[in-house]
Amino acid sequence: MLRTILAAVLLLTALPARQPDAAPGDIRPSPDHPSYWEFRGRTQVLLGGSDDDNLFQWPDDRLREQLDRLKAAGGNYLRNTMSDRRDRGFEVYPFRRRDDGRYDLEAWNPEYWRRFDRFLAWTAERDIVVQIEVWDRFDYSRTHWEPHPYNPANNVNYSYEESGFAPEYPGHPGRNEQPFFFTTPAQRDNRVVFRYQRRFVERLLESTLRHGHVLYCIDNETSGDPAWSAYWADVIRRTAQARGRRVFVTEMWDDWDIRAPRHRQTLDHPDRYDFADLSQNNHNSGATHWRNAVWARRYVERSPRPINAVKTYGADGNRYGHTDQDGIERFFRHVLAGFAAVRFHRPDAGLGLNAKAEAAIRAARRLVTLAPPREFEPVGEPLDAGGDRLAYAARGRGGNARHVVYFPSGGRVRLDVPPGRYDVTWLDADAGTEDRPAGGPLDAHANGLTLTAPGAGNMLAVVVPASATP
Repeated sequence: MLRTILAAVLLLTALPARQPDAAPGDIRPSPDHPSYWEFRGRTQVLLGGSDDDNLFQWPDDRLREQLDRLKAAGGNYLRNTMSDRRDRGFEVYPFRRRDDGRYDLEAWNPEYWRRFDRFLAWTAERDIVVQIEVWDRFDYSRTHWEPHPYNPANNVNYSYEESGFAPEYPGHPGRNEQPFFFTTPAQRDNRVVFRYQRRFVERLLESTLRHGHVLYCIDNETSGDPAWSAYWADVIRRTAQARGRRVFVTEMWDDWDIRAPRHRQTLDHPDRYDFADLSQNNHNSGATHWRNAVWARRYVERSPRPINAVKTYGADGNRYGHTDQDGIERFFRHVLAGFAAVRFHRPDAGLGLNAKAEAAIRAARRLVTLAPPREFEPVGEPLDAGGDRLAYAARGRGGNARHVVYFPSGGRVRLDVPPGRYDVTWLDADAGTEDRPAGGPLDAHANGLTLTAPGAGNMLAVVVPASATP
């Protein structure tokens, strides 16, 4: 009997906490369209790009300029890892450094938290949603581990023997050799290190829970123990609940195949993970990328919630062999497939916020204004655009529905729509411009509507029944 009671108590304490409703204007899944985000009282698509992943570390003038550029392009979505590795030379750690050069994990570095609070305030002022990543596995391995405050050689709080850490972790963090990610009570119960990790998360939440424009992701592309992710997701949720705030949490798994079992840890658990981040689909290209995105959108329909892609890979010269064109195509395919938030990854893995990214964001913002994605659904198979070219389509619902076709490299397609007259607006994603043909509406016959892209670059057609055009 006692064993049964204890098992029931453990089960209840392991369940995610029930949360209050989000405050008016805060980020939340749209009550009317739960596959998309509602922010500032409007259902909308989040679009973004940035030249770094931990912008909060940037100097004031550079940060302000980056945020203003994003806002001017129509962007409203950023990634922010809590990373402190010294990639650019101006980053700082969250802990106080003593005169002897070692860190005290019991004492904060005020500058780290001043930068973070400034970043949160400035993004709130500009109505930019921030997706926080609490832990990044690359911070605790290879060359980044040697100077890190959590390394026992650099702090006054524990030794290698007490912590279970090693002086170096030279392998790729995907090997999961770093015990930093196995400390929680349900794992190895490493109380020496865990207390400082918990303290860090609680301090982070002191800052973020003052705001309503923050989303939470536990890790960056992890292949680790799901118990680690579940623990921190519940800590964030319960801490927010205790302060009367509603928050939304996810995990980002590393598998490039988003149909892989590991992604089901998020997709099959809406009770714990309020949205999904499927950025790793952006390691795929072409028809495979599109089919995966459509599959994911349909998979979560049984429990509708947003899907984000906070990292869109693709830039000329990066080590994966992806190109600028790959990045632009992935960005728009995810928009048409029904993802709720998409962002260009930082250089050199992505376009960041360069001129091409700004033009694409402007075009995407105009697209989702002319044809809100919540009102259409993706066509599962790519369209034949002639030769070896493909196009991608989303079909609207209802008699006055708006349809969208994305041409990555020009061509001609037949769009399956009812007979009638249709107005077509062309968006040039390479220039961020808009045009309507001078010839007036096009006629669709029994075999559909023929669309010919007016250029060989990235073009989007918004097709609207002439009777519904305002």
